[in-house]
Amino acid sequence: MTIEAIVAASAAGATGAATATAGVYSGSTTARTPSQSLDSEAFMRLLVTQLKNQDPSSPMDSNQMISQTTQLSMMEKLTALSTTSDENFSLQMRIAAAALVGQNVTYTDATGTAVTGVASAVSYAGSVPQVTVGGVNVKLDAISGVTTPATPVAAATTT
Repeated sequence: MTIEAIVAASAAGATGAATATAGVYSGSTTARTPSQSLDSEAFMRLLVTQLKNQDPSSPMDSNQMISQTTQLSMMEKLTALSTTSDENFSLQMRIAAAALVGQNVTYTDATGTAVTGVASAVSYAGSVPQVTVGGVNVKLDAISGVTTPATPVAAATTT
């Protein structure tokens, strides 16, 4: 029995059983919302169901089972890699925003005018860090330029 056949049979059986059980106990039916992703738990349930329902005279091909297990492992590693990549990008944005404090930054306001001011603070409250420029919170990705402020030259004192 293939995984596709098990999923179809399982869905048909679960829907009928859920409807019958719900009608007996509660008088109402509840609809299940199907998951759109195949995680390791769902994969293992399918694999166990497939092993339980296989024909004893024609057992599941071990190469196929190893292939499916390998695909699951690769999917989990790719998911972990994606999560790590997202976390690294978030950290890079935070570092970049913190480096702007004390710098002259330029951004375009709602009217389309370029505004330049000194970045005085950074907020990490949202998904994109916000830099405070002249009392206005500006998203990091809206900043179009950065310059170092000119340092005032101290007058030479004579003694």
